[in-house]
Amino acid sequence: MKSECGRSLIEVVGVLAISGMMILGAYKMYETVKNNTRRQIASSRLEEIAGDVKMLMEMSGSYDGVSIDYLIKSGSNAVQNGAAPLGGNAWAITSGFDGKSFEITLVGLSESDCAYFTTAVPKWAASLRVNGFESDAASHCFESKTNEISFIVK
Repeated sequence: MKSECGRSLIEVVGVLAISGMMILGAYKMYETVKNNTRRQIASSRLEEIAGDVKMLMEMSGSYDGVSIDYLIKSGSNAVQNGAAPLGGNAWAITSGFDGKSFEITLVGLSESDCAYFTTAVPKWAASLRVNGFESDAASHCFESKTNEISFIVK
């Protein structure tokens, strides 16, 4: 009788399938960590922007006239080039109707980014408006990358 050495094709396919699943799992974990880091950086930057707006505008007693351009021209460290902290490039900083509050609005957020920001209102924001809804904002995130979140700061 002849003795065979080596692996059968089924064993090789099994090893490759297990390796493929491990690589896919590692990739998914990497994507999750990358997205969470990106969101945390954006959240910190939004907090810094809110602080800069408060500092720059408190002397006038009103937030009238606040905008991204105003912050860039004033030399704000948080807004140097006008790029959005997260989402698409269409974002805004606007004064409230009464001039006693302002909004930082992010446009073009994915559903997961929207859900991240609606889990809890940040300390620096009085409230959130998601896609036009202020109450129960978490349930108003769309499945597409068309979500709009406004952080209302007083």
